[in-house]
Amino acid sequence: MSSIAFIPARSGSKRIPNKNIRHLGGHPMLAYSIAAAIDSQVFDAVVCATDSAEYAEVAQRYGAEVPFLRPDQISGDTSPDIQWVVWMLKKLKEIGREYEVFSILRPTSPFRLPETIRRAWRIFCSNPDADSLRAMTRCREHPGKMWVLRGQRALPLMPFTAGATPWHSSQYTALPEIYSQDASLEIAWCRVAIEKNSIAGESIVPFISTGLEGFDINSVEDWIVAEHYLRSGEATLPSVRVVG
Repeated sequence: MSSIAFIPARSGSKRIPNKNIRHLGGHPMLAYSIAAAIDSQVFDAVVCATDSAEYAEVAQRYGAEVPFLRPDQISGDTSPDIQWVVWMLKKLKEIGREYEVFSILRPTSPFRLPETIRRAWRIFCSNPDADSLRAMTRCREHPGKMWVLRGQRALPLMPFTAGATPWHSSQYTALPEIYSQDASLEIAWCRVAIEKNSIAGESIVPFISTGLEGFDINSVEDWIVAEHYLRSGEATLPSVRVVG
């Protein structure tokens, strides 16, 4: 199957300005996703999807292609991923480059290793009838213990029971396992994006992240924790190479 890895790196981050090119462990954060994608040897192309000429230069220095920049109208902080994915696939097709499968590898998951991608790829390939694969981890804060406020009243988000006991009053171990998606990787058929206008489709294969594979850096606090993991040796970053 012909496949392409997209490294999305828009320039408008607010919580951590320029987080995608901020240095972590000696290199810009997006360099680690590029390196993991290349070293996985899964993809025919590794493309950085960015709206910034500065980000494009950084991405190319670490081995990614940037055949064109994303328009501003699909690069805002509320722009859904499907907009730029479809735009990128169609623009690539216009220049004679068509793929069967795409993957999204977000720079905010720098501890995702080449082997992580290879493991996910094997699972995706063994489920050819699925629309996509999505990384996820078992949730730490169970939605059965979450609430919605309505004026002066609190209503359980999930008004279910374990026997006669409401979920919100049950022990965590008595509740069903629930997983939350993480940002480390997604793999899907390009036809799902083009025909269904979705990056996931309806039939989704779970990929269970282990260790720090799915650790996501989106806040200053996350960044501090990531640096701690590196100093303590608890986390490993992909090996990167400057190629240009």
